Amino acid sequence: VGKAQRSRAPIQDLADRVAAWFVPAVVVIAIGAFVAWLVFGGDLGEAVIAAISVLIIACPCALGLATPMSVMVATGRGAHAGVLVKDAKALEAFARVDTLVVDKTGTLTEGRPTLEQVIPVRGVDEGFVLSVAAALEKHSEHPIAHAVVKGAEARGASDYLAEGFTSLTARGIRGDVGAKPALMGNIRLLQEQGIAVDDKLAELVQQQAAAGKTAILVAHDGAAIGVVTVADPIKAGAREAIASLRADGVAVVMATGDARGTAEAVGRDLGLSEVRAGMTPEDKHTLIGELKRQGRAVAFAGDGVNDAPALAAADVGVAMGTGADVAIESAGITLLKGDLAGIVKARRLAKATLQNIKQNLWLAFGYNAVCIPLAAGVLYPLTGWLLSPMIAAAAMSLSSVSVIANALRLN
Repeated sequence: VGKAQRSRAPIQDLADRVAAWFVPAVVVIAIGAFVAWLVFGGDLGEAVIAAISVLIIACPCALGLATPMSVMVATGRGAHAGVLVKDAKALEAFARVDTLVVDKTGTLTEGRPTLEQVIPVRGVDEGFVLSVAAALEKHSEHPIAHAVVKGAEARGASDYLAEGFTSLTARGIRGDVGAKPALMGNIRLLQEQGIAVDDKLAELVQQQAAAGKTAILVAHDGAAIGVVTVADPIKAGAREAIASLRADGVAVVMATGDARGTAEAVGRDLGLSEVRAGMTPEDKHTLIGELKRQGRAVAFAGDGVNDAPALAAADVGVAMGTGADVAIESAGITLLKGDLAGIVKARRLAKATLQNIKQNLWLAFGYNAVCIPLAAGVLYPLTGWLLSPMIAAAAMSLSSVSVIANALRLN
C-alpha cells in the first residue's frame, strides 16, 4: 500500500506537461504585468507589487498535489475496505474498464468443492472407483482434487498408490494405479487414449454438468469404470455483484476450464450471457488479447496458478486474496476477502478516484485562470484595487488546501 501511495497515475503526466509550460508562462506574465504597469502610468512600486503577486499566486503547488493526494487517500481507503492496490496505474485503468473476464472456480464459486456422487459402471465396485480417483488426485493441487481425496477418506475408500503421475492441462490427469494405467478427466481425454465412452456414460456426464456439477470420468486398465461428481457452490453475493457491474456498464464474461455443460449451468444461475468453457491458461491469455484488439478495456479476475497469464495480460488483473501467490503477484488489485463484492468496491473506488483527480485538476487550473489576472491588476482600472502579495500568498496556500480537502473526501 505504501508503494502504491508513492506511485504515479498516468493522468499525472497531464499535470506534468502543463507544469512544464505553466512556470515559464507565469514568469512571462509577471514580466508583462510589470512592463504594462510602467507603460500605462503606474509607478514602480505598483509594477513590482503586480509582478510579485503574479509569481506568488501562481505557484503550481495545487497542480502538483492534485493527483498524488487522491491516489494516497484512495489506496489507504481501499486497504481498509479489503481492496489492495499495487499501483496507481491499476486504479486509474480499472475506472476505465468496460469488460470483466472472470474465472469460475474460486472466483465465482467458493473454490471449496465437495465430493457428491460416485457412479460406477455395471460390474464395478463403487469403492474401487473412488479409490482409483483418490490415488490419482493425491498428486494434484487443484481444489477438485482436494475434494475427491477428502471425500474418499471420509467414505473409507481403500488407499492406493499412484505412480508416474502426469497432469494434462484442461483434460485431466493420468498415472499408474496397481501397476495398471489409470485416467481421470473429461471425455476428450479418454477418447485421446483410445478408451471407449458409451452413450449412457456420456449422457450421465452431460446430466450432471447441466445441474452445475463437475463430472469426472475415471478409467482403469484401458476401460471406463465410472464417474465422480463434485459440486462447488456459488459464492454468496456473486449474483448481486455481477448485476451491479452490468448496471455500471461492464460486460462480464466467464472463462473456465470446466466442461461447457457445467459452465453454462453456473452462467445461467448468475445471469451471464457470455460463457467460455474448456479454456486452458493459454486460451484465457488469448481471449484477453482478442478483447483488447477489439478496443475494449479489459480486467481479469481469478485466483489460481492457471489464471496468472491472463491476470498479467489484462489492462487490470484482480486477484482473490484467498488464491495462489502467483495470481496475487500477477495482479494489479488484490481482494483480501476474495469475494466479488470486493470487485464492486474496487470499481467504485477507482471511478471515484479518477473523478476526484479530475476535480482537483480543475480546481488547480480554475484557480490559476481566475487569480493570475487579478494579481496582474486587471480590475485596477475599474475598482482601483490591487492585490497585495500577502493576500496572494494566502490565496496560493488556500488553493493547495482546497485540493487536499477535496482528496480527503474519498475517505
